[in-house]
Amino acid sequence: MKKRYLSLLGSTGSIGKNAIEIAKHLGNDRVEVVALAARSNAALLEAQAKELKPAMVAILDEKEGRELKKKLPGIRVEVGPEGILEAAVYERADLVLNAIVGTQGLKPTVSAILAKKDIALANKEALVSGGSLMMDLAKAQGVSIIPVDSEHSAIFQCLKGEKSSFVRRLIITASGGPFRTKTFEELKYITKEEALCHPTWSMGHKITIDSSTLMNKGLEVIEAHHLFGLPLDQIEVVIHPQSVIHSMVEFKDGSMLSQMSRPTMLVPIQYAITYPEREEGLLEPFDFTKHNRLDFEKPDMEKFRCLSLAFQAAKRGGSAPCFLNAANEVLVGRFLKNEIGWLDIAGKLSRLLDVHPVQRVECIEDVIEVDSEARVRAAEV
Repeated sequence: MKKRYLSLLGSTGSIGKNAIEIAKHLGNDRVEVVALAARSNAALLEAQAKELKPAMVAILDEKEGRELKKKLPGIRVEVGPEGILEAAVYERADLVLNAIVGTQGLKPTVSAILAKKDIALANKEALVSGGSLMMDLAKAQGVSIIPVDSEHSAIFQCLKGEKSSFVRRLIITASGGPFRTKTFEELKYITKEEALCHPTWSMGHKITIDSSTLMNKGLEVIEAHHLFGLPLDQIEVVIHPQSVIHSMVEFKDGSMLSQMSRPTMLVPIQYAITYPEREEGLLEPFDFTKHNRLDFEKPDMEKFRCLSLAFQAAKRGGSAPCFLNAANEVLVGRFLKNEIGWLDIAGKLSRLLDVHPVQRVECIEDVIEVDSEARVRAAEV
């Protein structure tokens, strides 16, 4: 494979740590990490820098940044939001893996595209909040956006070499989360601890709660709509508890392709780094005798209203998806602080969307403005 020079944004999170394991596995002759950036966790960032020896590191927290400068002599250390942007456009990098969580990942994505860097994208906000802007900009700059989420990576792989006119539908799979079999009455009493116990995946708190409400699938539908340029009525969600099939594509002749593997992020991250080639991975050969059952069912849109709300926001378009994403993030935070109940996430989000006047989103500043407004309203509702 062609050697990749990687700038890793969000290196101290779960995606970032997995990406580093993959880079070490592939070896410095195939992947060289030239820049690292993180929001916080200076101790881990320091350890990563000492092991990988990138040319630069960046950290959002300025106080931690000053300490890092003392501890990493010989490595360029940048701080604050501008420091993160410096890592996104670092001249030696040809691939930027953006795993920053939240809207703080928006500007680095735009900056990297403008700098003509290929993007391995794990930041949902870039496509949910500003999908058309991002895709149009990437096309204009001749930049590839390679999805890192397992579902979008699966579709990306299944569509390789196929024409969009051949596609009947995209089928995004969902584990169903921990409450798939709960009754509506039982959902009234869900605790934070229960919601954080995902049956399949080990993830950060916010995305784990989104998985329990199925909001993560709603956001993935919006992302897929922008990534693959297909209308919403050609994108479906199906519950697949085993999480072995990561997503599927059905073609108009009736044939289907699926991408399968053990439920791990190692595969999609490595594929994004090595694309368009494949290299020996970290997983052992798949044992079908141990994974000998694949179940599927329709999602319950009444119990899991967040999925329905995401479809509604996507159909309304404009600022609605951005508003949905930001408001949901705040409401999930309030649930994690025990300020509201689990069902209140969807209930309050529905009320907020009902009164949100949809507006056009024409630039990154519009996205940030809508995002800020949604956060204020979600904190008050």
